Amino acid sequence: MFGRRAKQEVVLAQRDTHGQPSQYSTQGDYGLKKCHEVEDAVSDIVFIHGLTGNRESTWTDPTSGTFWPGHLLNSDVPRSRILTFGYDADVTHFWAMASNNRIGNHAMNLVNALAQLRDRTETENRPIIFVTHSLGGLVFEDALLASKNSAEPHIQSLLNHTLGVCFLGTPHCGSELANWASIFGSIAKVVRTTNTSLLDVLKPESEVLARIQQEFHTMLRARQNMGLEPLKVTCFYEELAVRGVGE
Repeated sequence: MFGRRAKQEVVLAQRDTHGQPSQYSTQGDYGLKKCHEVEDAVSDIVFIHGLTGNRESTWTDPTSGTFWPGHLLNSDVPRSRILTFGYDADVTHFWAMASNNRIGNHAMNLVNALAQLRDRTETENRPIIFVTHSLGGLVFEDALLASKNSAEPHIQSLLNHTLGVCFLGTPHCGSELANWASIFGSIAKVVRTTNTSLLDVLKPESEVLARIQQEFHTMLRARQNMGLEPLKVTCFYEELAVRGVGE
């Protein structure tokens, strides 16, 4: 999943909004976007894209233009508020120094945006389900840790009301595709002053990745010890190797 999807997203990133080639960039709007909402909604579903994705293209079929969260999921779970979160995960920006945000920054942006929305709409007690792809899974994990460590009640409530998460190809233990992405960027000649902080996190020996995983698992155990409902976790990953990538 991670390898194939990452490869597809890079291919999509090669063209800009006019169909012309661009330097492996999938630029899009950042922050939360409402895809579906009804007055009697009883849950929030939040999508978080991965490396080289954005809050729309990652979840859109390139052939039909069907946007999964807004065009399909809303009919399956009509009484949900469906949101998608965008952040700067652009490959070009990593090497062009246009983005100095790291996972922790993206996680805090997600936490603040979601907490403010729920506070403003008086929906703080609504259960939340997250759907994450690749790097987005790590952003989600760090976001829950930020919620746990916050002194603000409306931010802490995000952890308490998160019921489940779906990981799509999230490299919990790292991925050699981080090395592939670095090589790919070099070939594309977009490397100027290297800023590979987000790619470095994906490497198996990453200290940041190890920290996120250790603290996230500790938090899950503490959650159960406190008598809270266990977080429901579903993982999807690809078992077949992607030829020429990560092999």
